[in-house]
Amino acid sequence: MNYLEGLNEQQEKAVLHKDGPLLVLAGAGSGKTRVITCRIAHLINYHHIKPWNILAITFTNKAAKEMKERVAHLLGEQMQGIWIHTFHAACLNILRQHIDKLGFDRNFLIFDSSDQQVLVKDCMKALNIDEKNFPAKSILSEIGKAKDVLMDCDQFEAEYGSDFRMRNVAKVYKRYQQMLKNNNALDFDDIIMHTVKIFKDHEDVLEYYSRKFKYIMVDEYQDTNHAQFVLVSLLAKYHKNLCVVGDDDQSIYGWRGADISNILDFEKIYPDCLTIKLERNYRSTDVILEAANNVIQNNKGRKPKRLWTDVTGGDKIVRMNLNDERDEAAFIMGTIKNKVDTGSSYSDFAILYRVNAQSRVLEDTLANKGIPYKIYGGTKFYDRKEIKDLMAYLRLLINVNDDVSFRRVVNEPKRGIGQATVDKLESFAQENQMSLFIAASNATSLPGLERAAVKLESFTKLISLLTSLKETMDLSELVETVIEQTGMEESYRSENTVESQARIENLREFITGVMEYESEMARMAEQEQPEETDPDEPVEVYEAGLEDYLFRVSLSTDIDNLDQDEGFVTLMTLHSAKGLEFNEVFIPGFEEEMFPSYMSIFEEDRLEEERRLCYVGFTRARKMLYLTHVNSRTIFGRTKYPMVSRFFKEIPKSCMNLPKVAPKTQDRQPSFGGGHQEKKTPVYDFGALLTRGGHPVELNDIGKKKTNSQGMSFESGDRVIHAKYGEGTITAITGQGDNAKIEIIFDKFGMKRFMLSMVQLEKI
Repeated sequence: MNYLEGLNEQQEKAVLHKDGPLLVLAGAGSGKTRVITCRIAHLINYHHIKPWNILAITFTNKAAKEMKERVAHLLGEQMQGIWIHTFHAACLNILRQHIDKLGFDRNFLIFDSSDQQVLVKDCMKALNIDEKNFPAKSILSEIGKAKDVLMDCDQFEAEYGSDFRMRNVAKVYKRYQQMLKNNNALDFDDIIMHTVKIFKDHEDVLEYYSRKFKYIMVDEYQDTNHAQFVLVSLLAKYHKNLCVVGDDDQSIYGWRGADISNILDFEKIYPDCLTIKLERNYRSTDVILEAANNVIQNNKGRKPKRLWTDVTGGDKIVRMNLNDERDEAAFIMGTIKNKVDTGSSYSDFAILYRVNAQSRVLEDTLANKGIPYKIYGGTKFYDRKEIKDLMAYLRLLINVNDDVSFRRVVNEPKRGIGQATVDKLESFAQENQMSLFIAASNATSLPGLERAAVKLESFTKLISLLTSLKETMDLSELVETVIEQTGMEESYRSENTVESQARIENLREFITGVMEYESEMARMAEQEQPEETDPDEPVEVYEAGLEDYLFRVSLSTDIDNLDQDEGFVTLMTLHSAKGLEFNEVFIPGFEEEMFPSYMSIFEEDRLEEERRLCYVGFTRARKMLYLTHVNSRTIFGRTKYPMVSRFFKEIPKSCMNLPKVAPKTQDRQPSFGGGHQEKKTPVYDFGALLTRGGHPVELNDIGKKKTNSQGMSFESGDRVIHAKYGEGTITAITGQGDNAKIEIIFDKFGMKRFMLSMVQLEKI
């Protein structure tokens, strides 16, 4: 087989290179995997290098499997003996032979994340460290960060001994490592750290492997952390035939330890290296590449390169300015529906979002439109742990005898009610034919539950209190109270990890969904109520009820009966999308503080990583790219009026699709390519495309000027101040006379509704 056939000039140059360090800067879609596999084939076929003298390392099992399959296609049985592994798989091979040098037996175990948490909690208990003040996940996160930079427990203690919090982490770290050793076990981070330790402490082992691997190739080098960098450097110590392949412009995992300087400084570390740039893109259109190039060139910390393609004439990028996130979702789904109706497949489309919580509105709209979808690299919004926990609490407020929900949240967040206690409670409840809640309410009188009785009864009193509030609070206020009083948000906040912050954002986003439901019910009550009614005929009441909302949520996630033959729309975060490609890509939320993230806009390094993430998002698209932004976005329980993303300014206008005909002027009308529009409430003129809960939007008299009992005159768009909720913007005024209602989105408290005749407001 002629493996050189079809390679472009730069690819061939990389494949034919033999000795010495090699840096291959491989832009998105430039065929880097083909370069690595063909280079392996050339070393064996042409230079007669033995397969066992070659090591190829990548990051994921999927990537390693794909690489093995491609090499097998090129070499057949000649490939036997090549090490094509992930970092961790390669290190495990080494540890199986030499871990006894660290005092472990060779039949050691690998503890997964749940095992790690149990072990850390045991260590904390022995050290009398309260998990409420030092959450196990937070401690494990700190230990993981330390191992990423090869800092053992003694070094950690010496570095952070003067800090109260970190001093306690150091105590746990030291005991945790000892307990791992007592169990003859390693955690995931130990695999690389212990391999490096063996190499540094035992020169004979390092010499064996550095001589064995004459040629080393590392894929996705921009994603390596410090520990992986040291490992590779040690292995390449003898022959120095190290080939690293990667793209500094796609380094997007700094938040989990990836160090972009590893690839940026490669030429400094190996001054005699050959650098080859793969800039020809085989994936995207010329228009998409032009936009991606112009965005990424604004980063200072990068190697200069520019993607190009010889396929010209691509469609321009579609930029949509919409009213809010619901209209944004409706536009995306309407576009997908229209294209599928004209021959496209659902699998052609991907929706890539910056923040996990954005998926909630998108998922609701997909389900409502009957569009099949899958979430990759994440969990569906309503299937996420924190959301299922919250809904379990809410179900208990409807029915305290719901044993399934009781089991889920009785010790979530942690209340010191262990599984053994729940098992005893369950046995008693079954014997006496009562629910777990009733049994727990009487725990002080139950044998064997004396120690946990106070905690159980405290839990049932909390549920009873929240149940009583159900009748007096607005639904959104009730949900917020549940999150606060149960300690869910505070528990995640104390963990202080990236994952826990995402969980908090998802809880706040659940509140946003409830607020939208309240608004919908208010509109329906106004629209559907006839002006005259038969006094003997019962009138249908539209109220925002907890039971109805949970029922709607359960329906919105049920896609079991959808036709799967046409594939699925893919939903995922931009981080999860790296390495994938789709015909058409939507990136919603192209706004300041959303993308780029609010956590990055004041730090140059973080902002550059956001720009790299933007570059990755753009280059996932083969044919079409859609960027959407809104005038107002309610997310995490708050409404904001965002500015458009600064990244728009970095895209050439020639790449953007502007309307040939100005859109009609209506109360709610989207605009292509428009700038930020404040204090407008446009809505779609897409007919049936835009609905709220399956009902077409009707404007009626929303927004007309109304006065309250104090004689103050208000209209939609006015800025007002309320004694309790502070400043906000009026978004709707409906009804007549004493029945008039006013809807206000407050800057800090989200949406609230009042009877206009009762509320006291001041204009700002």
